[in-house]
Amino acid sequence: MSQRIAYVIVLLGAMLWGTTGTTQSFMPQTIHPLAIGAIRLAVGGFALLIILLATRKLNFQDWPWKATIFAAMAMAIFQPFFFTAVRMTGIAIGTVVTIGSAPIFSGIIDWVLTKRRPSRVWLMATVLAITGSALLFLNGEGVVVHPAGIAFALGGGFLFAIYTVVNKDVLDRVDTVPAVAVIFSLSAVMLLPLLFLFETEGLWTKNGIVGALAMGIMATSVAYILFSAGLKHIPSSSAVTLSLAEPLTAAILGVVLVGEQLNATSWTGVAMLLGGIVLLTLGGKEEQRPAAEFMSDKDLEKP
Repeated sequence: MSQRIAYVIVLLGAMLWGTTGTTQSFMPQTIHPLAIGAIRLAVGGFALLIILLATRKLNFQDWPWKATIFAAMAMAIFQPFFFTAVRMTGIAIGTVVTIGSAPIFSGIIDWVLTKRRPSRVWLMATVLAITGSALLFLNGEGVVVHPAGIAFALGGGFLFAIYTVVNKDVLDRVDTVPAVAVIFSLSAVMLLPLLFLFETEGLWTKNGIVGALAMGIMATSVAYILFSAGLKHIPSSSAVTLSLAEPLTAAILGVVLVGEQLNATSWTGVAMLLGGIVLLTLGGKEEQRPAAEFMSDKDLEKP
């Protein structure tokens, strides 16, 4: 797979994530958001796992369990962190801080672990995308800056960055579909207690079942398979920046399907987000240059 195609595949996965908000709006509002997060991972993970077990295409020999468990824990803990942030400080601030901080954390982690300094293309694309995300949700109404909510949002961004970096290590050892199936099944098991702690009334209605299947299969299984497949071939920091296509997709679907309205500032944010994504996708090949440019003499001596 070429690097350019890998960027596009990750982008498609992020766009599928962006359908979750619209899908959730059509589900019964009696279902608690934390319960929805658990259901989403359960449907997405268990469906893939059952198919792989039934077709005997899952081989646990030499499986990287340590990295898998860390990835599953990061994804499981991310759910309550993100939803708690949204509940405490509002959808706008909670979403912007979470998705905006994730690329920054990922770039720092990638730099520390690989000794590869972020490229100019990544820096410009990330600044554009984060600024665009902030403008997209800036409406001046219902904005609540709650310190604890901000802390949870930053924690969510850090956890998503950790998931991406550790998941890349898993993908170096196993195929994409088995990796997604096992990681999300483990995450779902960790979150199952939430189904007994929070309200799930309305889940077994038509809208509840269709919504759970749509979020579990399309916005989780398929989305993370695409994201992981592309992640194999591009830096984790770039993949996380491309994940900012999620709020962009959510905003557009909100306008088209739900009837929401965006002001001029929000549309400016949409344009900046698109600009950052296009810049990173088209300029992706430049991501490889800093790896050699900033290597030390000692690194160059390694075989």
